[in-house]
Amino acid sequence: MYDFLEKNAGFIAGCDKPEEADTLIIGVPMDFTVSFKPGTRMGPQQIRTVSYGLEEYSFQSNKDLRDYCFYDGGDLALPFGNVAKSLEIIEQTAKAVINDDKLAIYLGGEHLISWPLIKGYADKYPDLAVLHFDAHADLRESYYGEDYSHATVIRKVCDKIGPENVYQFGIRSGEKSEYEYGMKYTHMYINQVLPPLQEVVRQLGQRPVYITLDIDVVDPAFAPGTGTPEPGGCSSREILEAIFCMKDLNVVAMDIVEVSPPNDHSDRTALLAAKIVREAILNFSKPRRS
Repeated sequence: MYDFLEKNAGFIAGCDKPEEADTLIIGVPMDFTVSFKPGTRMGPQQIRTVSYGLEEYSFQSNKDLRDYCFYDGGDLALPFGNVAKSLEIIEQTAKAVINDDKLAIYLGGEHLISWPLIKGYADKYPDLAVLHFDAHADLRESYYGEDYSHATVIRKVCDKIGPENVYQFGIRSGEKSEYEYGMKYTHMYINQVLPPLQEVVRQLGQRPVYITLDIDVVDPAFAPGTGTPEPGGCSSREILEAIFCMKDLNVVAMDIVEVSPPNDHSDRTALLAAKIVREAILNFSKPRRS
């Protein structure tokens, strides 16, 4: 059933067989609607490459990747430039993973990839909550005449699951109409991540949760390698603490999007994303042994 996956693509400490894994890593190298700096289709592979600069052990979580069984299934084969077909392939992939009840971490790619993923999970979990970490509200109904864009993705999610089930953290950019919509209908926290997240975690209990994390929620001083950098964001430490804060949630899937390696020759953005992946596995997945 995993014919859409490659042979283990190489994120540090992964296992050899997808059937045995509790968690799958899947790359979604799409950046067809990026509106400023392209390059996010290269994000998944660079995140894998720099993961070897990390230790398997995490001081913060006091856990080790070698105690977990996860599989890196490589990148989806997407028809370049064909947005509609690519979204269809991404949704089909999500449904295949959902049917096997595995935790999945999807590596973007632009933020539009979250729409077919969340759509698939919402069909499975009618009470799904979406936690959205981003510099941008992404609540436009269209962008330059396009309904399907990285700037419209969360508005589509709101239309699917109801805006009251969407929690937005770190938002600091968008049109006035997006601000007004978010403040009225979603749970939008302007320029804030950890303080409101701690309260939201208490409220959600064991509801199924999908996390979508745009790397530009982090200040470009820490993560410059993204398509639309926005000054004034959180620190790399704060976003890592946010992952740890969510460890008791019922996380069914997560994506990390908008990592653009051509815009960061230092690789610190990809390295931060790789560390987020490590902490997500350690805190959202189940260990093989105690």
